[in-house]
Amino acid sequence: MNLRDRIIRLEQTSASSSDYIEAVIKEIRTAIPFTASCCTAVDPETLLSIGSITDDQVESIHHQLFQSEYQDQDYNQYKAMINTQKTAAILSEAAKGQIERSKRYQNILKPAGLEDELRAVLMTKGKCWGYITLLRRSGEPFFQPEERDLLAASAPIISSALRQFRLELPNGTTQRIQDTGILIMSRTLGIISHNQTARKWLTILRKWEKTDSETLPRPIRAVCTNALENSTAKVLITIPDHPYLLLKASLLKSTTEPGQIAVSFEPAAPPDTMPLLIDACGLTERETDITDRIIRGLSTKEIAEDLHISAYTVQDHLKSIFAKTETGSRRELMWKMLYWNKHNACRSISGLFIILEQAHPGAQWHPVFQKC
Repeated sequence: MNLRDRIIRLEQTSASSSDYIEAVIKEIRTAIPFTASCCTAVDPETLLSIGSITDDQVESIHHQLFQSEYQDQDYNQYKAMINTQKTAAILSEAAKGQIERSKRYQNILKPAGLEDELRAVLMTKGKCWGYITLLRRSGEPFFQPEERDLLAASAPIISSALRQFRLELPNGTTQRIQDTGILIMSRTLGIISHNQTARKWLTILRKWEKTDSETLPRPIRAVCTNALENSTAKVLITIPDHPYLLLKASLLKSTTEPGQIAVSFEPAAPPDTMPLLIDACGLTERETDITDRIIRGLSTKEIAEDLHISAYTVQDHLKSIFAKTETGSRRELMWKMLYWNKHNACRSISGLFIILEQAHPGAQWHPVFQKC
């Protein structure tokens, strides 16, 4: 059985995305020798980490790799690979054998005793769901084109599995963590203070990534590093048996200790989860536009005017939307988009409204729910 076939089987035998990533890395090692590795699942909307499985040797330089990715210009950066649809790439090959031309090599890999790097972006359905990085130590042979091609051939299978794990929505028995967690970080990403809810989420994230109590979870590192460059950052986290988590980071202004970062852990609201539900249903861009306007309460005529299409075209799209979402009316579609899970725990509109009120007290919902 070849590598692709072995990886295909792993999705069926893995209980979670972290278990799957661990198993995938083990299989890849049997076909492509490497010294250290990191596989990161990302939010396709922001390309920020939602969790990683990383070797100890990479963990020691992981914060530098994050900074390099966001702050430096170098060979084979992930965003550039996504933009050019380049599935896999070798550092030594991109540098034409002169690996010392790479800032990442000079400043991070070489001091850590590492040299060549093989990267892959995990793309499916036009979106990126993760990254894989394989590294070899100094003195070992560079990665070869056939190894790059082997990883590139496996990447779509891995990305498809990560997408499926990402789209597995929380079930109806998931216990919500209602309070907002607050974490204050230093500019160098050291924890300064936190409340009890943040501490709870730190434990959950570390368990997901299978790291110790001293390791800063990668999603936190990702939003903080991004906030240092852009002032704010956020990412939607999905972890099995836990509610959707919206992780947000904001750069604080201070005259005494500049560069501190406030991180919040918040229950995700419907607008935050909408992209996942739309992706799970397989809606097109136009169908997404129409669904968004239905949820906002627009009539068929208003949608047609807003999108500069005919009312008949809107109706045709609605038929497709209803078929894909397995709904039969606008009301049912709104129900499914605002609160939907794979176990169909909600059985009535009125019961749904009660759940929404409990999950998001004080929120303003469309009048259709007020009438139930």
